[in-house]
Amino acid sequence: MPAHRKTELIDITQKDFGKLEKLIETIPPDVALQKDADDTSIKDVIAHRAHWIDLFLGWYRDGQAGKTVHFPAEGYKWNELKRYNADLRQRQSHLDWPQAVTLLKKKHGELTGFINDRSNDELYGGPMKGAQNDWRSGRWAEAAGPSHYRSAAKYIRAALRARG
Repeated sequence: MPAHRKTELIDITQKDFGKLEKLIETIPPDVALQKDADDTSIKDVIAHRAHWIDLFLGWYRDGQAGKTVHFPAEGYKWNELKRYNADLRQRQSHLDWPQAVTLLKKKHGELTGFINDRSNDELYGGPMKGAQNDWRSGRWAEAAGPSHYRSAAKYIRAALRARG
């Protein structure tokens, strides 16, 4: 169930990040870099989550400035996420495991700051400008943060089980 108030969003963001952070602290770099059948590693998933926080913050800034908001990114449609994610993995291929973890922590801090700096009304009072749908800014923030933290943790647990 999505958050409907700033306090709920803060709580779920911290809770889900805490769980993910605890999980990734246990992963050795060699394990984090191992690719699965889809050519994706745990490192890739963590770097991906950091990137999507950045995308959300950009969407918000562009909408507030009255600019065109490109969802999910300029040159891509929602039904092209597989291609977008493959391109993103390529762009982030230079990152090692500690860099990916540091990037996620940095972007989580930016997301937390974004949430803390907004009123409940700014987060949930109406649709996010430029979003072209009914989702509130708080709902977009939840999708970019806590929802992605949960899916990353699920992927990591499954990947660790598969690797024995």
